[in-house]
Amino acid sequence: MGGFAIGTTEFATMSLLPYFARDLGIDAPTAGHVISAYALGVVIGAPLIAVLAAKIARRTLLVGLMLLFALANGLTGLVTSYETMMALRFLSGLPHGAYFGIAMLVAASLVSHERRAQASARVLMGLTAATIVGVPAATWLGQAAGWRWGFGVVALLSLLTAALVALFAPHQPPAKDASPLTELRGLKNRHLWLTLGIGAVGFGGFFTVYTYLADTLLVVTQAPPSWIPPVFAVFGAGMMIGLMVVPRFAHRNLMALAGWLLLWFAATLCLYSFLTGNIWTITLAVFLIGLGGAMGPVLQTRLMDVAGEAQTLAAALNHSAFNVANALGPLLGGIAIAHGLGLSSTGFVGAGLALGGLAIWWIARNQR
Repeated sequence: MGGFAIGTTEFATMSLLPYFARDLGIDAPTAGHVISAYALGVVIGAPLIAVLAAKIARRTLLVGLMLLFALANGLTGLVTSYETMMALRFLSGLPHGAYFGIAMLVAASLVSHERRAQASARVLMGLTAATIVGVPAATWLGQAAGWRWGFGVVALLSLLTAALVALFAPHQPPAKDASPLTELRGLKNRHLWLTLGIGAVGFGGFFTVYTYLADTLLVVTQAPPSWIPPVFAVFGAGMMIGLMVVPRFAHRNLMALAGWLLLWFAATLCLYSFLTGNIWTITLAVFLIGLGGAMGPVLQTRLMDVAGEAQTLAAALNHSAFNVANALGPLLGGIAIAHGLGLSSTGFVGAGLALGGLAIWWIARNQR
């Protein structure tokens, strides 16, 4: 439920952008800074909260994070100025990475060692469900009743999440030696940084294609606008299936699986560039790319193995790394498009990022 609430507001903000831009009297590029403010909040908030909250029990912290998320999103629905909305979207982003990271640690602690990746993937399924159901529903609600309700519903879902966590999550007191200094010592760990680098670079290709998919469908595929939501839903369905199936193999050889996923990304992203001319082939391509979304829990599990005493910080930083990928992929894709390579080139750009992640993976695997 928490992942569903977070994913809905993260992605629906993009689809609601024209409506709140008009209401607040700003143009679309300026309104886009609101999305950047949220991402900045994620990148800063994840490690900061992980360090400062080292002595707080995980269940208590999860409840507090969702209450903050509910407050920030509820207030977003009441804003009357661009500046206030920027501040509140930044505030909304602060709990994002810490919530996911800590929720994954709690989920992984409840299962046997070989099922940790599957447990982490279950947490991410809420985020994937948001791309299939939550974002279209929030967009429809925003169109029918006003964009403010899109954020209001997320606030209600966040309050529901806080209640569910308080009722059903186990109480796990912090370790006796837990402290901000203990978490910060984890930053000396080169295996931690290499693992984060794999996600920050290797997953960037996913976001390169996702960001420009709607434009590609309209301009290159020449599909009618009504096709855009179903194709995005297929993308999300691929992610859901990947999260259900791929982590089952993580216990055999975790790093080998990460390498195979990066090769999968490189191949399917490259294939995408050749399949954009037809609605059926591009839909198949995005489904195949979506299967690689299982990279998230695989890298999260790897971090559990290498982070030592800095488990909370490492788990939170994983989501900061994926937000770096979310910034890097669209940036490089946009440069390629601006230089006349066309919208279809985003697949090649993404494949290059996947191979870059594979290079970091090779270094990480050969480190002692």
